[in-house]
Amino acid sequence: MKTAIVGGGAAGFFLAINLKEMMPEMEVTIFEKSKKVLAKVEVSGGGRCNCTNSFAGVCDLSVVYPRGHRLMKRLFKTFDYHDAYKWFERHGVRLMTQDDQCVFPESQDSHSIINCFLFEAKRHGVVIQTGSKIESLDDLKGYDYIAITTGGRTPGDRLLDDAKDHGPVPLIPSVPSLFTFSIADKALHALMGTVVEKATAFIPGTNFRATGPLLITHWGMSGPAILKLSSYAARELHEHHYQMPLSVNWASSKEPDIQEEIRGLIATCPQKQLTTIRPFGLPSRLWTYLLEKALGERARNRWQNLNQKELNRLTSTLCNDTYQIEGRAAFKDEFVTCGGVNLTSVNPNTLESKHLPHIYFAGEVLDIDGITGGFNFQAAWTTAYTVATAISKAH
Repeated sequence: MKTAIVGGGAAGFFLAINLKEMMPEMEVTIFEKSKKVLAKVEVSGGGRCNCTNSFAGVCDLSVVYPRGHRLMKRLFKTFDYHDAYKWFERHGVRLMTQDDQCVFPESQDSHSIINCFLFEAKRHGVVIQTGSKIESLDDLKGYDYIAITTGGRTPGDRLLDDAKDHGPVPLIPSVPSLFTFSIADKALHALMGTVVEKATAFIPGTNFRATGPLLITHWGMSGPAILKLSSYAARELHEHHYQMPLSVNWASSKEPDIQEEIRGLIATCPQKQLTTIRPFGLPSRLWTYLLEKALGERARNRWQNLNQKELNRLTSTLCNDTYQIEGRAAFKDEFVTCGGVNLTSVNPNTLESKHLPHIYFAGEVLDIDGITGGFNFQAAWTTAYTVATAISKAH
């Protein structure tokens, strides 16, 4: 029995290793079009590889999986984040969980994951063919099972188009889903490096919003809050050519609470200058920037001289500071897409195509994607394990 895995990557290697553990007699070949394997794993998490998440506090999977959460909920009954954690530790990769619930190798080095995969693949006799671009299912004649684990679909992806010629394979167009925002505001750019530990970014007139750390960069805004928002609003942003308004609540508080906080400062620090007392623990440079944006020349005034009109403007700036998104920027070297194989076209228990027998899909090729924080890798582990189990039981 022979299985071909098209598209190495995280899902492909995880699938291959688990399939060989379940069926040692199965011949497994990974076809990787690039000359280097697991390159995306290497750069993920800033080179540390945020390989999963503890999911602590995640009550609804739709919050972390904007697309595919129902299928993930089903598949988690077989292989979830607890199982992934145990799998890596059992295979010699010690893990640690950060305060933000992101899980990394204890070594803080993505090569711990890569070396594990390469070692296990070699130990189990998995054949790895690099520089092999598979463009047609006809190229894989002689294989009993085919698992497609390619990344986000690109215009050069001919294999899925070829699969459509063999039978219905409904595809949802792929668009970027994790990226930072370009904002043409020189005064904002001057604050590059400023971090607000808890801000809420949202797109006015929609339900898209995300809360978390926010980083101001020399091109605009980044950080978990922005990356999550880009994931939630991926399709809408794409449809608007990444030209949409953006609002930020720098205090992540409601307007009445913000105004009450400011009134408290007026009462307790009347003689202090506005710039010297920062509400909500805002960074000094950002607070001065927001004061000048709201009050202009009166930003250097004292708290006791703040009139009602100015109080309202300052409150509005803190809870609804507006910008214009003028493009997207990739998050370092990482790239995640939404879209891919329509989930209605696969068996939800095995991820086998409903139309093409013995053709399976795992990883990012499916229309499943998560927010930043290890959720995309967890989707890769879960879907890959599901396919490995299905193939092992199909013969």
